[in-house]
Amino acid sequence: MSALSIDSLRVRFGPIDVLKGIDMAIESGEFIVLVGPSGCGKSTLLNVIAGLQASSTGRIEIGGRDVTRVPPADRDIAMVFQSYALYPSMSVKGNITFGMECRGVPKAEREAAVERVAKLLQIGHLLDRRPSQLSGGQRQRVAMGRALVRDPILFLFDEPLSNLDAKLRVEMRMEIKRLHQRVGTTMVYVTHDQVEAMTLATRIAVMHQGKIQQFADPQTIYDAPANLFVARFMGSPPMNIIPARLEAERDWAVAVLRSDDGRSERIQIPRRRETLTNWIGRDLLLGLRPECISLQDENDHSSDGAAAANLTGRVEMIEPTGAETMALINVAGVEAMARLKADARPMIGSRALFSIDVSKACLFDPQTELRIP
Repeated sequence: MSALSIDSLRVRFGPIDVLKGIDMAIESGEFIVLVGPSGCGKSTLLNVIAGLQASSTGRIEIGGRDVTRVPPADRDIAMVFQSYALYPSMSVKGNITFGMECRGVPKAEREAAVERVAKLLQIGHLLDRRPSQLSGGQRQRVAMGRALVRDPILFLFDEPLSNLDAKLRVEMRMEIKRLHQRVGTTMVYVTHDQVEAMTLATRIAVMHQGKIQQFADPQTIYDAPANLFVARFMGSPPMNIIPARLEAERDWAVAVLRSDDGRSERIQIPRRRETLTNWIGRDLLLGLRPECISLQDENDHSSDGAAAANLTGRVEMIEPTGAETMALINVAGVEAMARLKADARPMIGSRALFSIDVSKACLFDPQTELRIP
């Protein structure tokens, strides 16, 4: 039985379709992340699941029960908001137990629940403080504690880390991941940060313009994006997309990159020509992740075999980050990002030889923008 099932869900605001036919089946214990740019519909979808926003059409089931028209309080869910939504006049303990008091939960049961979540979230020493006396990370723990005492079927997180600084975001991200490992409850998490999505999720739903573009595990999303939007959105930096023409060379397919000055680069694709028969002689788009492009040197033997190639590119800019060096290069008139070794310092403006690992190269149809299987 699915913990959450969404069937043909649509939401309209006047003449505008905000959600355009959402279908999802989420199994018990999964950590699902809804990710996408601002305005893609991810927060609206979460609000519909929570019952805070009515759907125009479609059906929602939580734990096998139809809750499409059920009020939020009766859906057996708990939600953690972006703004924490803590009562400033109450102590941490009061914030955590307030909902249970409203439901008439006996005091002994409330005390046991507070002790349990305080130990789980390591906030036992904060129970007598007011929200104003807490840091951002502590407030977020309290907000999660208030949700945890309900022991619901489903946890919903609405961009819970967006108000935190970069260091605290990383720490809280790890805390949320540990929390999921400990409690094992199904979680649906909204973010616009694709790094959060990749590190937290068991499966990611990438959303754009009110539709789910791809729903899969993080590695599949990264290695085999369903279309150009997913390829360009997921990854930091995103996948490089380079126009090319596909030709045949013996038994293999070759992507030919041509620039305006007549230069051409040939990249052998590790797929036999018969698997791409319909594309031989046609234009397509070649997708390469930045880590697939490295600076060629005398110790680099990655150009051996069908899963590697070389090309030359003009170095436009470098960005040393400590752990690695990012380089912006011009290849056949197109700018691309390369992920180089930390000590790499190619000269800006020079032409350099780069090794291309094409084992994870993707090909896209320029018309439909879908990945060519």
